[in-house]
Amino acid sequence: MGEERPQRIIALSPHAVELLFSIGAGEQIVATISHADYPEQAKSIEVIGDYRGVTLEKLIALKPDLVVTWSGGNKINQIEQIKKLGYKVIDSDPQSLQDIASNLRLLGEATGHLAKAEIIASQFEQELAKIATKYHSLKKVKTFYQLWSKPLMTISNKSWINQFIELCGGVNVFADAQTGYPTISVENVLLSGAQVILIPDDAQTRSHELFDWKRWQVLPAVQNKQVYHPNAKVLHRPTPRVLAPMREVCQQIDAARATI
Repeated sequence: MGEERPQRIIALSPHAVELLFSIGAGEQIVATISHADYPEQAKSIEVIGDYRGVTLEKLIALKPDLVVTWSGGNKINQIEQIKKLGYKVIDSDPQSLQDIASNLRLLGEATGHLAKAEIIASQFEQELAKIATKYHSLKKVKTFYQLWSKPLMTISNKSWINQFIELCGGVNVFADAQTGYPTISVENVLLSGAQVILIPDDAQTRSHELFDWKRWQVLPAVQNKQVYHPNAKVLHRPTPRVLAPMREVCQQIDAARATI
């Protein structure tokens, strides 16, 4: 790309910032949105918005030569406005684990760091394949993922978290729900016969601690003490770092497997 390499990138998602740093393009980022906190250097980048929207005046003042949008988290009308203003825009919105690799390559090509992006993407794909090979075909474990406690919420197969469960050899007991993040009742969970309960651990979801599953010994997961707290902050962010908490989830499902 030579001279075309963008020098002023605005990345409008925490995951895009992380992906850009991983391929060597972090120094080119001039602005981002709140919660872009990894790696450590990302915390010193100017913040020009959050989930409610971006301050377009600040974006314009920063004169970006590339804006990395997030169609799954930015306001669609603002993305359209940024395009209409004539900025070069690419969208990073990984919907699957495989999309993490393709997004690394996409950003590598757009920023002049394709060689490094290819290395990181290939490493990620190899590690992901290793995890799937180790766990995917083992005995299936009925898995309940408690996304939120008040109201009690879970995930279906429309959520990207469902892939972790499936690749680890689990079966999401609410996979067939109509929406991606359905609200359910305790009775629904008891009827599911869940053999493992995964309650993501995140500062934002401390209300989980208010929900005590020990009362429901009828559930195999409770009876066999198979209630776990994976690292949600990393697990819910589509970057190569997701492999560590994914391995953790696979090990937790595997521990439950030993009890059935």
